[in-house]
Amino acid sequence: MELKRIPVGVYQANCYILMDKKSKEGIIVDPGDEANLILQTVNKMDCKVKYILLTHGHVDHVSAVKEVKDSLKAPVGINEKDEESILKGMDLFGNSQTCGAADIKIKEGDTFKIGDKEIKCIETPGHSLGGMCFLIENIIFTGDTLFEGSIGRTDFYGGNFEILIKNIKEKILTIPEDTLVLPGHGMETTVGKEKISNPFL
Repeated sequence: MELKRIPVGVYQANCYILMDKKSKEGIIVDPGDEANLILQTVNKMDCKVKYILLTHGHVDHVSAVKEVKDSLKAPVGINEKDEESILKGMDLFGNSQTCGAADIKIKEGDTFKIGDKEIKCIETPGHSLGGMCFLIENIIFTGDTLFEGSIGRTDFYGGNFEILIKNIKEKILTIPEDTLVLPGHGMETTVGKEKISNPFL
C-alpha cells in the first residue's frame, strides 16, 4: 500500500490518502482543507479514490470535503451521529460548513474494500458523538480519538472523557501492538507505544 499524510489548514489536521498499489484504488481520510493540494496528491499517486471517509465532523477535518467530492465523484462516509455537525451550517469553532449530507452512514462493524484490502469501521465516540476509527491491515486511522502521547479533547459538544478512554482501551489498545496509529493531528505512533507511554492511558 502507498500512504500519504498531508497536514492541512490552520489547525494542521492530517489528511491521509491510502492506496492499494495493485488496483490503484484508495481512500481519502479527513480532507480538512487545501482541496487543491489534496487533489494534486491524488493525481500524482494516480489514485482512483473509491471513498472519502470522515473520522468525525469537526471543521478542521471536513472543510475540503465538498470540493474534493465534487472533483473525484467519490462517496462520503461519516457516522450518522456526527452528520448533524456537517449539516448545521455552523460548527463549534464558528466556521461555516458546506459539506452537505453524507452518502454513506458509517457504523460499528461496517467494512469497505480497496482492491483486496478490507477497511474495518470502529465506533470510538468520546471526542465527538460519532467518532470513528478505520482499521486496514496494520494501520489504524484514529482521527482525534488518539494521538501520540495524548487523546482528543472532550470539552466540545458530544465529548465525554470516560467514554473516550473506555473506547480507546477496549477498541484500540486491544489490536496488535505493532499497528501503526495515524492520528488526526501530529505524528504517527504505534498501539504498543501508546500502551506504555501515553499518560492518559
